[in-house]
Amino acid sequence: MIWYGLLVAAVAAERVAELVVARRNERWSTARGATVTGQGHYPAMVTLHTGLLAGCLAEVWLADRPFVPALAWPMLAVLAASQALRWWCIATLGPRWNTRVIVVPGLPLVTGGPYRWQWLRHPNYVAVVAEGVALPLAHTAWVTAAVFTVLNAALLTVRIRCENRALAAAAMPS
Repeated sequence: MIWYGLLVAAVAAERVAELVVARRNERWSTARGATVTGQGHYPAMVTLHTGLLAGCLAEVWLADRPFVPALAWPMLAVLAASQALRWWCIATLGPRWNTRVIVVPGLPLVTGGPYRWQWLRHPNYVAVVAEGVALPLAHTAWVTAAVFTVLNAALLTVRIRCENRALAAAAMPS
């Protein structure tokens, strides 16, 4: 269980790093006249992602979930891949990446990196979904994985619609 606690702590530290990058990028965007939308769902997103981390630890500890190598190793590989995809997205978007929906008017859509594929419009959310399944299942916390997946699907429905509206509005000629 100690290794799993360290893994969850590492993911939590990664989230803190994301927030530092997001805050810096928000200042960059604001200085360029950015608009922020979707404030209403943001607290739910923060709560859900915090709940994922807490749920992983609580379920493993309280329900005495076993470590099952045949499940854990593939899930750790998925988790590593999801982190790589997330940071590829962050690097590709550069100062335009954020945890909030912030759009700088006049900038074209990013079409490089993982955003070059038309069939995968939101690769960062693929990373979020994969992580939400893989992190809990790395130590058989299947209830946390299921609850997060259902709640995250509902939240991403709102988030993606909000983001698509904001991007479309920014692309419209004024």
